[in-house]
Amino acid sequence: MELRHLRYFVAVAEEKSFNKAAARLYISQPPLSRQIKQLEEEIGVTLIDRENRPLKLTEAGEFFYDHAIQILKKSDDLRAMTIRKGSFDHSLSIGFVSSILYGILPKVIARFREVYPNIEIKLYELNSWQQTQGLVDGKIDVGFGRLLFEDASIRRMVLREESLVVAVPINHPLAKEGRTSVRLMDLTNENLLLYPTAPRPSFIDYVLELFEARNLKANYFTEVRELHIALGLVAAGEGLTIVPKTLEHLRSQEVIYIPFEDGLLTSPIVMSIRHFDKSDLLKTLLDVTYQIYDAEGFDYKRENI
Repeated sequence: MELRHLRYFVAVAEEKSFNKAAARLYISQPPLSRQIKQLEEEIGVTLIDRENRPLKLTEAGEFFYDHAIQILKKSDDLRAMTIRKGSFDHSLSIGFVSSILYGILPKVIARFREVYPNIEIKLYELNSWQQTQGLVDGKIDVGFGRLLFEDASIRRMVLREESLVVAVPINHPLAKEGRTSVRLMDLTNENLLLYPTAPRPSFIDYVLELFEARNLKANYFTEVRELHIALGLVAAGEGLTIVPKTLEHLRSQEVIYIPFEDGLLTSPIVMSIRHFDKSDLLKTLLDVTYQIYDAEGFDYKRENI
């Protein structure tokens, strides 16, 4: 059984017709029919009920189809990742979420350029979910995000946990009271401005899960397109938002940033790479990140590539 057999079968299963599948595959119909018949004979099971019009998969065929598309996707992903790996010596493509760009990422990139001045660096603003797909399809080589997703082809390293703070307008009661900390409970009836709206899942879902994990509910929240819009609306007195601590210098004349009680609410900074990718470029990027962490006095748990 070869990959082409799987591609032929998937085409027939999805088109529900040998003729349409043959046209999709740019081959003639008789050879396609013979290939599918050989596949069934090799497996010893009938996969397609040919008595139906349109064609219908047998129960075994449905099972085979579900697994065939997974195998084909992994094959395509492997091809894309390998092609990207072949050009890895000349450029490094980095995906990032915007909140990390306003943290230490620029310093990391600047230090990396000192070590590899001839490596072209390409930056892509992608949320954590998009970074996963970007790694798989070869668009990026490494991602810096804030959400953890399970994917067998991707390795995720939590570099550190960053404290979250609440951004409030300077004339908000929480600001006027001179509060040195707040609890998540204090925000349940506030209008929260959560971002980004798409694609999902995103930081919105992470914040809402913080409430749910404590048996709380954000009773009033508005979804906004991105971080800067949320902070702009906070400055205009339209509500509050939750951001990582490294962003508390933004709009500092109009917005007050209040930490959470005991600093218990955090957001992970996650570095994602393709599994088993042990490139010297990635090792250097990770080392440089830890050098910046040391210089900034951040707590972190060291990982190795």
